[in-house]
Amino acid sequence: MLLAAAGSALLLAGAYVFQALGYAPCKLCLWQRWPHWAAIGLGVVAFVWARWPVALLGALAALTTAGIGIYHTGVERGWWPGPSSCSGGGDLSGLSGADMLSVETVDKVIMCDAVSWAFAGLSMASWNAVASFVLAGFWALALTRAFRS
Repeated sequence: MLLAAAGSALLLAGAYVFQALGYAPCKLCLWQRWPHWAAIGLGVVAFVWARWPVALLGALAALTTAGIGIYHTGVERGWWPGPSSCSGGGDLSGLSGADMLSVETVDKVIMCDAVSWAFAGLSMASWNAVASFVLAGFWALALTRAFRS
């Protein structure tokens, strides 16, 4: 459980490093971070109470972020539509006229259907999904061990 939680911490650290390097996250990128935070919290709980419910919730958190990563990958590749506020034409209805004329607005609207960085043909969302499935495997292994003890 601690290894899986540490993996989520490393993935989050990587996301924040990319953000510091100028790769601003879109809405779906931010959604992918929340389950990792939950997994880290569950890792903290596992220090005190390493039982099967913690492992099950950790696996669900990892599968949730993997699922969001797959959804985000599909949006990036045009397999299905993404949220209207950050993909396609981008729904800018929430912005005022002053916001749309401001040069600062460009930094606020990050499109979910644009790949800002890729390695080996996979975007950050895709890599998050792959790594999160691996972490779900660690949580599942912890779950089976918790049932044995």
